[in-house]
Amino acid sequence: MNILFVVCGEGLGHASRCLHLGHFIQQQGHSIHFAAYGKSYDFLKEHSCSNLHRTQREVCLEGENGFFSLKKTLWCSKWIALNMVRSVLSVRRLIRAHAIDCVVCDTMYGGVLAARFTRTPVVFITNQNHFNGVGGSTNPVWNVLNFLIRRYIRLATKVIVPDYPPPDTISEYNIIVPRGEENRYHFTGPFMTIDTSRYVMSKETIFCSFGGEPYKMPMYRMLRTIADARPDLFFDVFYTGKELPESSANFVSHGYVPNLYEYLAKARIAIVHGGLTTLHEALLFEKPVLIIMDPGHPEQQNNAKKIVDMGAGTVIDGRNADMVTLKAQLAKTMNLEPRPFCNNHACIDGRRNAFAVITKVCGHTLS
Repeated sequence: MNILFVVCGEGLGHASRCLHLGHFIQQQGHSIHFAAYGKSYDFLKEHSCSNLHRTQREVCLEGENGFFSLKKTLWCSKWIALNMVRSVLSVRRLIRAHAIDCVVCDTMYGGVLAARFTRTPVVFITNQNHFNGVGGSTNPVWNVLNFLIRRYIRLATKVIVPDYPPPDTISEYNIIVPRGEENRYHFTGPFMTIDTSRYVMSKETIFCSFGGEPYKMPMYRMLRTIADARPDLFFDVFYTGKELPESSANFVSHGYVPNLYEYLAKARIAIVHGGLTTLHEALLFEKPVLIIMDPGHPEQQNNAKKIVDMGAGTVIDGRNADMVTLKAQLAKTMNLEPRPFCNNHACIDGRRNAFAVITKVCGHTLS
């Protein structure tokens, strides 16, 4: 098979999981192409991916004062209709130029239409098809968006949710399987493969990672202030943007590192923003998480709710992330002991499960 991954560039979670799945499919003797933009494109290039193509951005995430902003994101994405057309045309060209047998879209919508226009089987990867406010509240905007997204996803042949099956689905509150479509949605498990026995586990550091969006810098600076006030704690901080926060004796800034798991293994807790891939990794390393949630970010707030339900972490609304509150949450998180999760992960081969879905869509059988 000749498979094209079309990858969303907002954050690194999409690129990371597609890279894991793509490498596995290559190991089975198939050809892989990647089409991405922004940070996903840079990430895949850093990992020396062959057959890498640049594609059109569909939406852009924006923020202010260190947090995601829905208002700014909507304004920045005002040309989404035009961008979608460009995305469709870009992916259609790739399908025709490289004789693609199947398109796998990770939260990229233009690729679905491009595949339909060229009569190419298409699989959609997502961990969110439902948007709501705090406590499950809805409004007309969320309702319209939920209706449109779920209707659009019907254009895909199959939908893969790269998360654990119930009851351990971290994205449980972000996914609603429409009635009558149960056979189209597949909870395959995460695509990553991590042998935690390769790492020396300890509880020495505070692991902090919020990705590389520029609007996250104020949050990193606030953590630096906390580190200055807590010399007894050592912060390992990771940022993939252009300008790193300044390091100090107990606050060390890192850019891109080849193996992030070496640092996660040493952590006492992990301070994160609530993305699905990062939460999966923390669960596997049995590290409690402190989620500093972006106000108004429905995916993060729902992931955070599930993590709290599981007793694997705590959460704080970013608007309340002052020194006093953060210190209290740090102490609370450091006292948590998440339940072992490696056995759950070991019995679920997410990559092979996803590959089985893709091969079935293409009319092949799993070897």
